[in-house]
Amino acid sequence: MTRLLPLALLLALTACGVDGEPEQPEPAPKPGLSVSGRAAVGVTF
Repeated sequence: MTRLLPLALLLALTACGVDGEPEQPEPAPKPGLSVSGRAAVGVTF
């Protein structure tokens, strides 16, 4: 078990940043009412 700890730490540290540089999140939408999507009603056989 003691031998696996350094390996687990090494794998965890090498996985950091694998997907590239960090990106800023998109700005949050302004508050208000927004409705979008699709609705359907029917019967399937």
